[in-house]
Amino acid sequence: MKRLILALVLLAGPVRAETLRYVPLGDLRVLDPIWTSAAITLNHAQMIYDVLVTVDSEFRPRLQMAESYTASPDGLRWTFRLRPGLMFHDGTPVRGRDVAASLRRWAQRVTAGQALMGYLASITAPDDRTVELLFDRPFGPVLEALASPVLAPFVMREQDANVSAFEQVRTTIGSGPFMFVADAFRPGDRVLYRRFPGYVPRDEPPDGYAGGKVAKVEEVEWRYLPDASTAVSALRTGEVDFLEALPPDLRPLLESRADVTIQVLNTAGFLGNIRPNTAHPPFSDARARQALLLIVDQAEYGAALAGGPDLARPCLAVFVCGTPYATDVATAPWAHVDFPRAKALLAESGYKGEPIVLLDPADQPDIHMIAQLTAGALRQAGAVVDVQTMDWSTLITRRNTREAPSRNPAGWDLAFTLWGGFSLSSPLTNTPLVSTCDGKNLYGWPCDAEIERLRAAFLDARTDADRMVVIVALQTRYFQVVPYVSTGPFLRPVAFRSNLRGLLKTPYPVMWNVEKTGR
Repeated sequence: MKRLILALVLLAGPVRAETLRYVPLGDLRVLDPIWTSAAITLNHAQMIYDVLVTVDSEFRPRLQMAESYTASPDGLRWTFRLRPGLMFHDGTPVRGRDVAASLRRWAQRVTAGQALMGYLASITAPDDRTVELLFDRPFGPVLEALASPVLAPFVMREQDANVSAFEQVRTTIGSGPFMFVADAFRPGDRVLYRRFPGYVPRDEPPDGYAGGKVAKVEEVEWRYLPDASTAVSALRTGEVDFLEALPPDLRPLLESRADVTIQVLNTAGFLGNIRPNTAHPPFSDARARQALLLIVDQAEYGAALAGGPDLARPCLAVFVCGTPYATDVATAPWAHVDFPRAKALLAESGYKGEPIVLLDPADQPDIHMIAQLTAGALRQAGAVVDVQTMDWSTLITRRNTREAPSRNPAGWDLAFTLWGGFSLSSPLTNTPLVSTCDGKNLYGWPCDAEIERLRAAFLDARTDADRMVVIVALQTRYFQVVPYVSTGPFLRPVAFRSNLRGLLKTPYPVMWNVEKTGR
């Protein structure tokens, strides 16, 4: 096996000594991207794993490890043919059964996979280059489910994919353009990846997550620098090359520098999220939840979160502006702030001035900002507000409490978070939209049979036109029942040394196609 890797290195040509030094947003602790949904682990997975299907920069499904596919006329049999030459980092070939096992494990944990599995009879590998999905009944968005980079079905070796989806895979053997260097891994400090000479990229030019994944630097080193000022200083001196997150208050330190580039790569952006607790009054009544729509000035929230109006773009589309399912249907009545109308809706819901408890995580600046702006807006609508400040770890425990604050001191009425725009861009991945009445959905526990009927109809739809009919109905229903309220999209730029070239527009940064020239 060592001889095989050596031969591949020699065939690949001269070894390039460039190291790209990258500062991620968080500290990598968990290495299994199926066991956790942490963004930092998904970034890690994009480095070392590959996927059967992915999306381009316009979020359209594109083949990746697959060279072709066929679907039977009745939609019950989907057959994918793997590209030749695919190889894991240990020198073993990627086989159909590796892909099949990986898909089965992914489908146990991920919303899109669980939806697909509800229609699926089997996933098999008829031979080493073939994967076959056999359905009991047609599942409309097959490619969309497999292609989503949000909790993607990363392909592992069969022995790793056979580990329970509820246990962590401890090995890190992928088939992607970079290899994880286990001996150099120091949580809380450093992660190292090295170019995999055996990777065979697609022939197409890179486009989003799709196309040819060509590693153009020899190594990528992740440096964990939790203090933003320290990270910005390291970028200014050239100690690091690339910051995943540039806080708005530190942008002025870099904007005038010729040796630093500030750019938006994630065009889907982020959205603040107000989550009402529907398990008790006042937000058990849809009119109180509609009142929240009328107090949110998306321009104000966006400018505060982005650090200025240039990176904020108000949008009421449930499935996010700039993505395939964006529409403005049913948005007009909610497009402008209206405090008197919000006050009237609160009164109609039965609200009589009881304190509305807001959970405010002071150690999360973005979410803290959302909580403070919402508290002020509620007061303008005549509500009594009790802002309870805590750290994030306390909040994520408290938000599981269903009881009203009057019955339980841990009770709450409104909680807040951030979502990536791409995560909300489809009924397959929009988790806060899920409105099952079994109490097993996301905290806040909205219950609406019609939303669930429409989500199921989306899965049954066979054509793009049919899916858009469902999207329109889902958005119309959303404004009637309001399971959550978006504070509007905003963009977060990255910052990098100007000697980097080829960065791709993706929701999470990827390191293939990136060149480092000079200093």
